[in-house]
Amino acid sequence: MTNRCSAILKLLVALLTSAGNAAIVRGDDASPKFWAWATTPPMGWNSYDAFGDSVTEPEILANVKYMKAHLLSHGWRYVVVDYRWYDPGAHDNDANKRAGAPLTVDGNGRLLPSPNRFPSAADGKGFKPLADELHAMGFRFGIHVMRGIPRLGVNANAPIEGTVLRASDAADVNNICKWCPDMYGVNATTAAGQAYYDSIFRLYAGWGVDYVKVDDLSRPYSTNEIEAIRIAIDRCGRPIVFSTSPGETSIEHADHIAMHANSWRVSDDLWDDWNPLNHAFDLAARWQGHGGTGHWPDLDMLPLGHIGIRSVGKPRTSRFTAAEKITLMSLWAIAPSPLMLGGNLPDNSPADLALITNDAMIAINQDRSGHQAIRIVKNGDLEVWMKQLSGGDKAVGFFNRGKTDGQITVTWHDLGITGKYRVRDVWSEADLGVMEGSISQAIPAHGAGLVRLNIPR
Repeated sequence: MTNRCSAILKLLVALLTSAGNAAIVRGDDASPKFWAWATTPPMGWNSYDAFGDSVTEPEILANVKYMKAHLLSHGWRYVVVDYRWYDPGAHDNDANKRAGAPLTVDGNGRLLPSPNRFPSAADGKGFKPLADELHAMGFRFGIHVMRGIPRLGVNANAPIEGTVLRASDAADVNNICKWCPDMYGVNATTAAGQAYYDSIFRLYAGWGVDYVKVDDLSRPYSTNEIEAIRIAIDRCGRPIVFSTSPGETSIEHADHIAMHANSWRVSDDLWDDWNPLNHAFDLAARWQGHGGTGHWPDLDMLPLGHIGIRSVGKPRTSRFTAAEKITLMSLWAIAPSPLMLGGNLPDNSPADLALITNDAMIAINQDRSGHQAIRIVKNGDLEVWMKQLSGGDKAVGFFNRGKTDGQITVTWHDLGITGKYRVRDVWSEADLGVMEGSISQAIPAHGAGLVRLNIPR
């Protein structure tokens, strides 16, 4: 009799879940409501490039203190705790060496921040105290989440919170991540799978989470789990920005991901090396026309400053040259891509601080029109990109992907404009005067220029 009752209850949950899966909640303009949760690309700091899988609460707060003093007034407001915050013994960014480690979980098999690394999380408080502290300072709080359900919870057959279902009902034990041994996949089309995702996002909403970076979703593309996460966020009662990782996300999924996530990685992990930065141009070109207000192709984090402290490679100052840093920020600004800093911010140089607090660059990235840039000139290694801005202004990026300095000229015909425009150089913050017909820039190897054009009024 008990088994029969359990089966009936599971059937009822399945029917309710199917009803919930029937449609994405949309706004009056027929676009998903969650697009309003990231009307401009998110800007902030993520712990991964500096601290890998072992960041601690004091390290988070040291970076927040720096952000409060130097970055918040420029729009940098997200603080994201990345990767394996639930492992009390994480230390060298090698998750596979920690296979089977005792992770911090609750009675429902849900991962919790480890109190030895996050003291405010003691006594089952989770990330709520830290999120509350950041919210009081004007920040938004984010966490990294692995796709799937914890193996510890499945092995213990933990109950799924709020249901009669069990973790083993939700798990797909044959669907695992090759580089992180903590999780099994989720049978996301089942009642148990949806119930599990619903339960963790109720937990995150209770903590005050504003942003989730869900890893191991995009390659291979996990259609069913992406949809289940979208439903769970929409049900949790809190507007949580949903970002997928890593890439490269296949362009064949462009329409699907745009209807389910606020941002998605179009690149693999970006580090301080010219080759992946150079590849980012082709990725940005591939995704032209597939992003906009509330749904942004993501070129990955900004590996600037002091990185690799306990992450990939040795501790170092970013190996990008000064010219390459300008290229990085110019392309991310005009694309536009989310802007997530990765270095340990208190160690920033004055030059790096000046780079990331250039308000003219930030204004191009954060322009409310939501337009993506288009590549309008490609002449060998020399390129020109243009982004439509609010009020009729234009942002124009000049890029030299080659090994020698070059001169780049773009005509008004190329830009699709006529008449006179006032031109301001973004990086020198100098007015270049009123121009008509064309504009030229001398661009160093691996370098960039960025200007804003507006009609004289």
